[in-house]
Amino acid sequence: MLAKIYRPSKNAMQSGKAKSDVWILEMETAPKRSVDPLMGWTGSDTTDTQVRISFDSMEDAVAYAKREEMDFRVLTSKEPKRIIKTYADNFSADRKFPWTH
Repeated sequence: MLAKIYRPSKNAMQSGKAKSDVWILEMETAPKRSVDPLMGWTGSDTTDTQVRISFDSMEDAVAYAKREEMDFRVLTSKEPKRIIKTYADNFSADRKFPWTH
């Protein structure tokens, strides 16, 4: 089964970047799923897809996957460009766009 190593994105509901500095190793979804005839729930034979392991760095996650002889892929995302602004910039004389009201 294939594992994926990625860095989670920041929470869209808040402006902070908490829990986005760790690397996560989790297994891809199992292709073989079955439907329970009594309850109708979907399940699989393994619990590998329920395990999420967090690491401090990508190198630690890759080393773990190699040590456990897992097939893995690393998903990297582009870091957003930070634009540092202050409240005083709204009132500066050299604004690019003047106030319209």
